[in-house]
Amino acid sequence: MPTIDIHAGKGSVRKVVMRTALALLAAATIAPSAALAGETEAKAMLKAMTDYMAAQKELSFRYDASIEAVTKDGEKLQIANSGRVALARPDRLAATRTGGFADIETFFDGKTMTILGKTKNIYLQLPIPGTVDQLVDVLQNQYNRPLPAADLLLTNAYSELMTDVTEAKDLGSGVIGGTECDHLAFRGKEVDWQIWIAQGSRPYPCKYVITSKLVAGYPAYTIQLGDWQSGGAAVDGAFVFKAPPDAKQISLEELKSMKDMNEFPSNFILGGKP
Repeated sequence: MPTIDIHAGKGSVRKVVMRTALALLAAATIAPSAALAGETEAKAMLKAMTDYMAAQKELSFRYDASIEAVTKDGEKLQIANSGRVALARPDRLAATRTGGFADIETFFDGKTMTILGKTKNIYLQLPIPGTVDQLVDVLQNQYNRPLPAADLLLTNAYSELMTDVTEAKDLGSGVIGGTECDHLAFRGKEVDWQIWIAQGSRPYPCKYVITSKLVAGYPAYTIQLGDWQSGGAAVDGAFVFKAPPDAKQISLEELKSMKDMNEFPSNFILGGKP
C-alpha cells in the first residue's frame, strides 16, 4: 500500500480516513463469492424492472447525479446536479437540472421541445414531433444532450440496455436511500454499468452507474433516483411551458455557445483540465 504524506493535527484524522478508504478499495479486489447468482437471474431481474417501468403510463421521480471528469494529470473530479423528471407516455416529458452553475428546465409536448435557462432567463424551442422514445434518440444522437436516466425511460429499455452486454452478475442486496435493492452488474465492450433495483412489487431503479472504458481513468456517470410517484397526480401541470416575464428566445447556434447551459461549468475545458 502506498505511503500517504499528511501533516499532523487535523492531517492525522485525514490519514485515518484515507487508510480506511484504501482498505475498502483493497477489499473490493477480492474475487466475488461463488454464491453469486448467474447471468440468467440478473437478466430476469433487469427485465422485470424494465417491464414495470414501461407499464407506468405516468410517473415522476427526483434524482441526484454526478459525472466525472479526468484531468490530464489523472485527477478525478465530480460535477454534481439534481432535479426532477415527469413522464406521461407516449409523448410528454418535463425535466429539471440544477447545479452550481446552471438551472435548466426541459419541456416536451409531442411536438416541440423547449429548453429554459432560468439563470439567464432565455429559452430555445425546437420542433421535434414524436414520442418520448424518439425525443431521447434525437437529443442523444443529434444534439448530444442526453436526458437524466434516459435509457431507463424507454419503452424498449431492456433491449437498449442489453445492447453489447457481454457479462451479467447478480451481486446480492444493497440499500439505497433506505430501500433494499437487488444489485446487478453488467459488462460491455465500451462501458460497464451497475444498477440497484428496489425489491418487492414496485421494482423501480434506485441507482444507476455507467463507467466508460474508452476514456483514460474510466470516468463514471452516477444517478440516484427516489421519490417515485405514479398516476395523474404525479405529473399534473408538469408539461406546460410558460415563458417567464422578459425571457428571451434564442437560436440553437446561440445555445451552443453558452457553456453554462452544458453539462460542465465554464471553467472546465473539454480535452484539457480545469
